[in-house]
Amino acid sequence: MNKILAAGRAAIILGALASPAVAQTDAPLLDPSLQGQLERWLGAGPLYLDNVYTRQAGDDALDFHAAADGRGSNFTLMRIANDAGNSWVVGGYNPRSWSSVDGWHVAERDWQRTGFLFNYTDPAVYRQLLTDHILPSQGSRQTYNSPDHGPTFGAGPDLFVDDRLTTSISWQLSYGDPDFEGRSIIDGTYGGQFRRVEALEVYAISLVPEPSTNALLAGGLGVIAWAVRRRRR
Repeated sequence: MNKILAAGRAAIILGALASPAVAQTDAPLLDPSLQGQLERWLGAGPLYLDNVYTRQAGDDALDFHAAADGRGSNFTLMRIANDAGNSWVVGGYNPRSWSSVDGWHVAERDWQRTGFLFNYTDPAVYRQLLTDHILPSQGSRQTYNSPDHGPTFGAGPDLFVDDRLTTSISWQLSYGDPDFEGRSIIDGTYGGQFRRVEALEVYAISLVPEPSTNALLAGGLGVIAWAVRRRRR
């Protein structure tokens, strides 16, 4: 079984295949180097990252949601491995709070499409498609929020974690270069390959208060990131 699954059904099918989550025994995924890279990708200045969730033994999607829901904009970090023993640190920026009841968080306008996915091991960032794409709605589905899903980004799903928080799939669609639709942001493969989630952490985001950034705090992280992206274009 190696083809991509619709986001609404994937968790049910993969939940039957996956083993229970195990505790993380090594160092946290977030270190100063990774934090610096996340700050550069977001482009909003120095950040304070509060670890609101780290996967523990036996956790499932309900544990993730109990800890991460309603905590505001956040980074989700994962270490994902294949059967050959290779691993990648990947994740995503979610400008809205996670939720277990909202279903799709849809971003209709460009200034709302500030979410992005990233691969830290093979450095790359994948931003939401904007409305100037041939299909303007393709980049609109930012995240999927359901009690039977772990962190899930995009309609591909571009980055999906099952309800046991142990299995991931990546299929580019809403994020990144549309010329690479169907490609995994994890390892570059096609076809929606299952990969093992070895570690999962969620960090709530706030700006480090400084006199020069007080005005930015009032603007909100999402608008800041959109403005930075617009200047780059």
